[in-house]
Amino acid sequence: MKKRVVILGSTGSIGTSALKVARDIPERMEVVALAAHSSVEKLAAQAGEFGVQHVCLYDASRVEDLRRLLPPGTKVYAGQEGLCELSTLAEADMVLVSIIGTAGLAPALAAIEAGKDLAIASKEILVMAGEVVMKRAAAKGINVLPVDSEHNAIYQCLQGNHGGADAVNRLILTASGGPFRNTPKEKLTEVTLEQALKHPTWQMGRKITIDSATLFNKGLEMIEARWLFNIPMERVDVVVHPQSIVHSLVEYKDGSILAQLSSSDMCFPIQYAVTWPERIPNTLPHLDLAQIASLHFEAPRWEDFPALNLARHAGLTGGTMPAMYNAANEVAVQAFVEGRLSFPGIWQTVEKVLAASRPRDYEGNLGIILEDDAWAREEAERYTH
Repeated sequence: MKKRVVILGSTGSIGTSALKVARDIPERMEVVALAAHSSVEKLAAQAGEFGVQHVCLYDASRVEDLRRLLPPGTKVYAGQEGLCELSTLAEADMVLVSIIGTAGLAPALAAIEAGKDLAIASKEILVMAGEVVMKRAAAKGINVLPVDSEHNAIYQCLQGNHGGADAVNRLILTASGGPFRNTPKEKLTEVTLEQALKHPTWQMGRKITIDSATLFNKGLEMIEARWLFNIPMERVDVVVHPQSIVHSLVEYKDGSILAQLSSSDMCFPIQYAVTWPERIPNTLPHLDLAQIASLHFEAPRWEDFPALNLARHAGLTGGTMPAMYNAANEVAVQAFVEGRLSFPGIWQTVEKVLAASRPRDYEGNLGIILEDDAWAREEAERYTH
């Protein structure tokens, strides 16, 4: 059956990979709507290639520039309201959310209310409001399919598990370790933006690349996994795997460990999310295990890269603490990009914000989440000037 998909964040790394999948399996994936932040020319070119009739630009100030590049009759939307409108289109079966930051939360919830399956690549959605999102999806009978390679791997390893969360001992997320895996702690203060943007494995956007270097990306994934798979935070673990071939693992109560392996290409998890529960052929490269010969694993440097411990603390505390963890990190990363903060200053800022925070239970009240998110951003700004 062909899946009709809305792609929010189509000009980013995940969005462009999703379009590669659509080209590869046109009999199973049809793109019906596209949204981008401000990349007018790229969005217009994508819409033209795929014959898309619904297009949204988050930056409302450039909507007229976009409209001039589109064929007559193309419906153009703008801003947060436009994202929500695309997420509820009658002709859509699935909404792929790959928007960086908090902007993806409202359209994700709108998609659930409209009965659309969700493919989630935006960690912030479940970090901020995982309890609300998963409860609403369950109540509506909506499938929430992870697109992050790590969570998609866990999702695959859990297929056929009839014991539920009780059968699982640990979820083990793999991390490449980033470009500073072997850098001495005392040298981290000298890290430049250019160095932080050189990821050893993946080609990604600037924010997520820096998060991978600090391991905040893995911290966010720990919190996300807790909600996606209904596993207590203390049973979500991390192992460093520099080759990025094993994308994550599930350890069961009997000591068995299942792993998912593939080449480092985001098209694999995206295709699985779109075609689930089926698997179909594609043109992606297959692994040659004999050529790989060996796989390497090591423990993370928990003390030298505190993002993981901070994430576990935020996840165990619960309430609005994960949202504040995410918000403070976003501000700190931007300060590092602008040269106002050192590389270790990113996690030092988040640590200060969490220490000063007063997390609240939100009980489905998204307003409380947004209030504490805003407080954490303001507090982080104080430490970055």
